[in-house]
Amino acid sequence: MTDIDKRRIRSYVLRRGRMTPGQQRAYEQNWQRCGLAYSPQPLDFAAAFGRAGPLVLEIGFGMGQSLVEMAAAAADTNFIGIEVHRPGVGRLLHAMEERKVDNIRVYCHDAVEILRDCIPDGSLDTVQIFFPDPWHKKRHNKRRLIKPPFVEHLVSKLKPGGTLHLATDWENYAEQMMEVLSATATLANTQPAKQYAPRPEHRPLTKFELRGERLGHGVWDLIFVRR
Repeated sequence: MTDIDKRRIRSYVLRRGRMTPGQQRAYEQNWQRCGLAYSPQPLDFAAAFGRAGPLVLEIGFGMGQSLVEMAAAAADTNFIGIEVHRPGVGRLLHAMEERKVDNIRVYCHDAVEILRDCIPDGSLDTVQIFFPDPWHKKRHNKRRLIKPPFVEHLVSKLKPGGTLHLATDWENYAEQMMEVLSATATLANTQPAKQYAPRPEHRPLTKFELRGERLGHGVWDLIFVRR
């Protein structure tokens, strides 16, 4: 049993919600081709995508708009998305169909188990986590996803030189992220020490980011690479 499995507190709550008819149809029609069923064994990337290519893993893609945009703009890259909420998966598959995007494969499962059992060490070019639940009440901070054991596990899945890209619109969470990533010996900031990165052009603006701007929140990107 790894450290991230011991006394693990889930960093998400399964929300109730129904798929729209379009999302349900997209799910039923496209899951067999684009969906990845959890299995406690390493994923064969070449078989999943039908080709080799750079690999990007996104954890918690929400409704998937930005992931589809990124995949559409990088057709030679293979993207794996993980999301526990089925309506979000249905919306992603619907958007993929509309945009004719075919370089995303999707897990609807707990990211910790996927990382532990399905993603080989040293196999990913990029891991991205955009606007994870901030669990902003102090008593709930322990549920935040970005903590040392989890980050160390993420880094183990990156190739040397691979990128870990986080973004949040909660300043307190950004500060915690910076402390955790800066203290991880196997990571190096792409910016001067403990400075945040400007939003790269390849990361689309999300509804969470726009919401944060309306509420007067800043947005903080952290881009680190595996040493």
